[in-house]
Amino acid sequence: MSFVWGADNVAFLRKRHEALSAHPLFAGMDYSEDRQQIAQWAPLIMQNRPKGEPIAVTRSLMGTDVNFGALTRLLFSYLSGTKGCVLHTRHDVQDIRRDEDGQWRLKVRDLRENTDRIVRSRFVFIGGGGAALTLLQKTGIPQAQGVGGFPVSGQFLRCTNKALIARHRAKVYGKASVGAPPMSVPHLDTRMIDGKPALLFGPYAGFSTRFLKQGSLMDLPLSVRPGNIGPMLAVARDNWPLTKYLIQQVMQSQEDRIAALRDFIPDAKAEDWELVVAGQRVQIIKQDPKKGGVLQFGTEVIASDDGSVAALLGASPGASTAAPIMLNVLQKCFAAKMPEWTDRLKAMVPSFGQKLANNPALCQQQFDRTTKILGLTL
Repeated sequence: MSFVWGADNVAFLRKRHEALSAHPLFAGMDYSEDRQQIAQWAPLIMQNRPKGEPIAVTRSLMGTDVNFGALTRLLFSYLSGTKGCVLHTRHDVQDIRRDEDGQWRLKVRDLRENTDRIVRSRFVFIGGGGAALTLLQKTGIPQAQGVGGFPVSGQFLRCTNKALIARHRAKVYGKASVGAPPMSVPHLDTRMIDGKPALLFGPYAGFSTRFLKQGSLMDLPLSVRPGNIGPMLAVARDNWPLTKYLIQQVMQSQEDRIAALRDFIPDAKAEDWELVVAGQRVQIIKQDPKKGGVLQFGTEVIASDDGSVAALLGASPGASTAAPIMLNVLQKCFAAKMPEWTDRLKAMVPSFGQKLANNPALCQQQFDRTTKILGLTL
């Protein structure tokens, strides 16, 4: 759901609904300015809301939340049981170098045994979250030159009142503040965590020089290289609104956070909410011929020319991007194999190679298929 208040925002949402509702990917999107209807969809946001204020909501039933921790454990449990996969946890990749024969040599430390070993491979995929940048830099590939990172931490208010949690069953987005980055759009979320419902509001941005939640304060300084210091300084020069936003966020008190929450839940009480740290994002900074450097808010795959190494950088990939990103990796790094893999990929992803936006019938067919597989009831 998208939820807005104020005459200008209502006019914006109405126009957006008119533009999107005719698109195959947004078919069936509901729109309402009726308070009783909105109260049925999301009772908490209407409870004790002042009368006379223009409000509007759009709602789409074409989706569900995904517990990525649970999904990741399922996937790795499956892979570990297959013949071709061995999983090593609590290992730290300390260096990546290319041998004369073209293979990659990885120095890996076993954190349990405090021993080092060498792993050699023809292909390396770097998907280490915030640490992906520093690992990519160790490869020395030209594509890593000029790439920097800007860490932003995320915080949420988590509801501790079970009665409130039981009254909300939606993911309700608002509008981002002026100058705020795209990933900062405030939202009131129902989550299912280990089978139990939870309610979160945020995000609130924080700043740390760590690239990982449990990383080192030296992660950012040590990532600065002669090739990326120029783009990083250019981004600092050109992004004062973002800098101002982050400073304001870091300096917020709990009362300030509750005040923002009351835009969504008018009678929210501070004692029903606690602050939790979600994790770290490392936004990409890249060279730009005109500006010197630009800050990217999406997720990007950077690969060597020969496709022997690829890294996933940027904001954490969500449900809408994780699968397309990995298909992109296959196409970039295994182009010669794609003809023999296409039939298998189409069996896994029936829409592979087609744009659902251009094929309404296929779009509806795939929506019905996934709805059935996931056991959703509309």
